[in-house]
Amino acid sequence: MTSQKILICDDDHTVLKLYRMILEQKGFKELELAQNGKEAINKYEEAVEKPTIVIMDHRMPLLSGLDAMKIILEKNNRTRIIFASADSTVKNEVLSMGAFAFISKPFDIEELLNSIRSALNSIK
Repeated sequence: MTSQKILICDDDHTVLKLYRMILEQKGFKELELAQNGKEAINKYEEAVEKPTIVIMDHRMPLLSGLDAMKIILEKNNRTRIIFASADSTVKNEVLSMGAFAFISKPFDIEELLNSIRSALNSIK
């Protein structure tokens, strides 16, 4: 489907595997995985080709998704961050801080894919 790089950050290893399986089946091949906000920042900074989209969980060890999102957007405010969390109380906050979309967990696969498509279309 696309050669755009996607960074997925979630502290649940099973959820990361699920994201990878779904996105690879839909043709997304350039996927990078991180298990906490600190690892996401490191992978983002080390990437030669920066991820176009970051799918970010909220509550994670070492660095929260909210704090990781702030740092990534400071580095490149054109990065599209899709915040995916069971904690819907942060929805308005993350959207006002620059997240492209918010998806409540558990989410519908089509909702995830539609958010990714919208994010990709917004940068063309």
